[in-house]
Amino acid sequence: MDAATQDKNERINLRMKSSSKRLIERAASFEGKTVSHFIMTNALEQAEKTVQKHETMTLKAKNSRIFFEALAVPVSFNRKLTAALEEYDQRVASK
Repeated sequence: MDAATQDKNERINLRMKSSSKRLIERAASFEGKTVSHFIMTNALEQAEKTVQKHETMTLKAKNSRIFFEALAVPVSFNRKLTAALEEYDQRVASK
């Protein structure tokens, strides 16, 4: 279900210069949208791009191959790592 079909019970208020408001109204009219719909669709589009930019890693082929090869190598536990995991298990289990 997209944002347009969900119940609308949240609100965002904006303060801006009158010239900014006129520009947004003009742009919305060019697209045949209300100001609210214009602002919402463009803000959501930009929000999705921003979230994707921060949550996605893009690698070139060489780096991608190196990354996946590193994941395929079994982990070798040394004494310190084993001790740390055991301590963690004791602390978490005791809570």
